[in-house]
Amino acid sequence: MLGPEALRFTLLGVNAEIVAIGSELLTPYRQDTNSLFLTQRLNELGVEVIFKTIVGDRPEHLLQACQVALSRAEIVIFSGGLGPTEDDLTRESVAQALGLELRRDHEMVAALYTRAAALRMRMAENNVKQADYIVGAQILKNPRGSAPGQWIDTIYEGQRRLAILLPGPPFEMEGMFSDHCIERLKLVLPQVHLATCELKIAMVAESAADLRAAKIYKQFPEIETTILAKAGEVQLHLKARAATQEEAEARLEKLASLLEDEFADEIFSSGGESLEQIVGYFLQMRGATLAVAESCTGGLLGERITNISGSSRYFMGGALVYSDQLKRDFCGVPPLLLASDGAVSRSVAAALAEGIRQRCKTSLGVGITGVAGPTGGTEEKPVGLVYIALADGKHTEVVERRFPGDRERIRWYATQLALDLLRRKLR
Repeated sequence: MLGPEALRFTLLGVNAEIVAIGSELLTPYRQDTNSLFLTQRLNELGVEVIFKTIVGDRPEHLLQACQVALSRAEIVIFSGGLGPTEDDLTRESVAQALGLELRRDHEMVAALYTRAAALRMRMAENNVKQADYIVGAQILKNPRGSAPGQWIDTIYEGQRRLAILLPGPPFEMEGMFSDHCIERLKLVLPQVHLATCELKIAMVAESAADLRAAKIYKQFPEIETTILAKAGEVQLHLKARAATQEEAEARLEKLASLLEDEFADEIFSSGGESLEQIVGYFLQMRGATLAVAESCTGGLLGERITNISGSSRYFMGGALVYSDQLKRDFCGVPPLLLASDGAVSRSVAAALAEGIRQRCKTSLGVGITGVAGPTGGTEEKPVGLVYIALADGKHTEVVERRFPGDRERIRWYATQLALDLLRRKLR
């Protein structure tokens, strides 16, 4: 059995697998959020997570998951299954996979009784199961709960393996990993420095973005490039590892610079900021103010803007003008215009933007009208048709788009485009 300081992993780029344990995680009612926290912390240490596994509480499935994970990853972190019930079998399964015995720590048993007494609770006999440990493991104390964790540095099928057992409740797991595992990992991991960059691109399709980006990032195979997409936004995540921080950042900077040249003003952030944050920065820089009139987006644009702390300095407010009457009363849309062109039209979007700007006495006004669905569409004005207008008192720009997806997705697309129009106007 190896101690945490016995020797370092020698490979540059140690890999890991996270095994989330619990049958409840295989239902629609619970999600594995522990792996998100663990992945972030491991990445910060230069460790790449190559697999994530969710397994239920059946002994045969648990044993198989342990064996597979230990066969393919240098570090395996198990979360969950350390409690006192019959289906908490992580200790037993990991011990069986490693061919090691379980023993009971009597000091830990006493500590469990002491904890129960301090809470004025009568401890059930099955709680003593939590004092079982795998021979050779280091016990990780858990002041936030009753189940201790375990750290096992061993050999599995001729390869060095590190198995870490952590409790399932996020509050306990995060505290234990931060208190007991990060410093231990630093002792056994190679000295790797990590540089990261996140480029966010507005209103470019994922396939189109990758087509343009791939010809660039493929020239840098040593840099990990990940493309993520959501409605109206593509994110390019870049990650470089090197022996020094300066070297990692230099590698990353060259690739990021080439990507920024390719996408130019389509990139709205290189520091992780949201589009609404960027718009807020520009509004403050320009000393400009904003008001919005929303129909089909139902207040989503205003919500996104006001989610940013300090937005009261530049966002004056707006109106939810769902009915034709409110479009007339709040934004001064002419009744004849509504009658001739309809509420979903280029002219009404322009009137909304101009009207709310005048009504709120702001520098800029945005008007949005459209058909979010799933009902209400026609052959002439189908579901997904949206008009977005931006008025500054001298000129009113109107953009027409047909967005795909369900109601929620169409509404998000519309607000994303509205924010991007504002960004481009202010930039």
